[in-house]
Amino acid sequence: MQIMGILNVTPDSFSDGGRLADEQAAIAAGIALHEAGAAIIDVGGESTRPGAAPVPLQEELRRTIPVVDGLVRAGVPVSIDTMKAEVMRRALAAGATMLNDVSALAGDPESLAVAAASEARIVLMHMPGTPQTMQELAHYADPLAEVMAALAARIAACEAAGIARARIIADPGIGFGKGLEHNLAILRRLDAFHSLGVPLLLGASRKSLIPAIAGPAPAADRLPGSLALALHAATMGAAWVRVHDVAATRQALAVWQAVQAA
Repeated sequence: MQIMGILNVTPDSFSDGGRLADEQAAIAAGIALHEAGAAIIDVGGESTRPGAAPVPLQEELRRTIPVVDGLVRAGVPVSIDTMKAEVMRRALAAGATMLNDVSALAGDPESLAVAAASEARIVLMHMPGTPQTMQELAHYADPLAEVMAALAARIAACEAAGIARARIIADPGIGFGKGLEHNLAILRRLDAFHSLGVPLLLGASRKSLIPAIAGPAPAADRLPGSLALALHAATMGAAWVRVHDVAATRQALAVWQAVQAA
């Protein structure tokens, strides 16, 4: 399983907002995450926490593109975490090789065309509505089946736009428009997502389901729960895990893999 390292260059992300607002600090942090074991660094300039306000295009570009450029120049593989086609376009031009879109390329009418014109891998995440509305839309009769169906529809839309299935990665969107029981229902049957025919990514690092299960803990103190979720993802055959704590996750996975191989 490969590790995607989270690099938020935002003032308001739920876990580390404001910590890396300085361009050079962000580049140095991304290089460190790569050296610690992240196969790719996911640069995000717009918070997608519940209720987060949208960021104007020029501000998101200002936050992200210099960091993408700096990391690529340092030889670090980069993913851009955005819902905006122009940010995707500019990040790809700067050398990004993966697009990570929480709207599954549905948030901007130009996103499918930008993705199709590139050779980048694409992460399609499930989220009902937008970050502003998603928790109001957290209503499911069968969370697993409904999330899988929504992702299958977006994969089909990508293929219709000329994006090869081999370039697509699916993310069930833990915490995005889902309550605790919805998240648990999805996590318990995470292996069912293999039926989509694309690699699976799990992004559950430091999320609120951890204190909801284990008791109050600020985001920075959720490493044990995050590692438990990463190891669960490995057990379920996920190809990627998206995390804040790269070195600890790499160590946990190395031990898990060694034990599995014994």
